[in-house]
Amino acid sequence: MAPRAKRSQRTEPRPRPARAAEPSRVNRAIERAVSEGEIVSVGVLHVVRDTLVTALAGAQDVGGAIGTAAVAAVRGSIKTAYTIGADLGVVAREAIRGTVTAAEAIGGELGGAARSAAHGAVKATSDVGGDVAIAARRAVEGSVAAARDLGADVRQLAESAASGAQEAADRIGGATSRAVRTTLSRAVAGVREIGADGTPARTAPRARRRAGRKNVTPKS
Repeated sequence: MAPRAKRSQRTEPRPRPARAAEPSRVNRAIERAVSEGEIVSVGVLHVVRDTLVTALAGAQDVGGAIGTAAVAAVRGSIKTAYTIGADLGVVAREAIRGTVTAAEAIGGELGGAARSAAHGAVKATSDVGGDVAIAARRAVEGSVAAARDLGADVRQLAESAASGAQEAADRIGGATSRAVRTTLSRAVAGVREIGADGTPARTAPRARRRAGRKNVTPKS
């Protein structure tokens, strides 16, 4: 009796993980985009924003993906800036501004994006031997600029960025942590002087002292 031919078994294809949930793929895309030529010709803000929006489009877990991608984008920008001799502080500010605006475009949480990006800025600046305190201050400035661009809460985003920057500085430790803490306390204090919408906070006008309020009888 002839043996039966074996029936081919159909195997269901395994579901692939969401593209945006692959940190290595996002990192590679950002590294390719954040290149010397594009930073010079397009600008850090646009490179970071456009790269993140493209890389994270359709992400199932935007909240989880934006943090990893933000760190990669900011660190890549700062390392490229160091290579070409650009101002690290300015690059940090614009990279964080681009990260926050990208988070808004894809429905991410702005505070979390600002915190992650600021953390990455401080760590990357330390890695290349730059001034970490300046990077931390610029991180806060970038979050404030993004908040104004988007009409978001300026103080909340500034405090989120400061939190991320200080966390990274504390991991470095020593004099760096202390210098960043001092710098951020001044930066955040300045932000608190303005309203949530970015306009100067109104203070109650001081009562004018009326001249001659007290009747003084001249001595004869």
